[in-house]
Amino acid sequence: MAIINMVRNIKEVHKEDLLCFKVGNFCQCYGKDTYIMQYLFEYNIKQTKDNVLNCGFPLQALRKVEAKLEQNKINYIVLDTKNEYAVMVSEDYKNLNKYQEFINKSTKYVRVRKRVSRIQNMLICQFDSEKIDEKIEEIEKIVYES
Repeated sequence: MAIINMVRNIKEVHKEDLLCFKVGNFCQCYGKDTYIMQYLFEYNIKQTKDNVLNCGFPLQALRKVEAKLEQNKINYIVLDTKNEYAVMVSEDYKNLNKYQEFINKSTKYVRVRKRVSRIQNMLICQFDSEKIDEKIEEIEKIVYES
């Protein structure tokens, strides 16, 4: 069974747990869990050929990731893909779990980040425009006023 199918099956049972899958010397997260990873760690989000969001980090960073998730009281499970998806590590904060709170925050964060990136790309494409400085000054006024 492909990892994406396993992710979906496991996520159905663990809807409010951040899932990390050990794949070789890396850990991978999928779907909306990637939003939390970008929000907390600035990991880049990519899209698989199946249009599933994913991000990864080296296995040696796992302790740092676990510490940050624990600090924020986010339930998580680390599964080993080479060992029939056996649970390597997990943390369950029961009713103190802040997974949903962080999904909400991180979804907004990722959305804003994409919009800012699009604006940045449009400005860079207009680099040779005579009015580029005026446009940037207008943006700076708005940003610095608040």
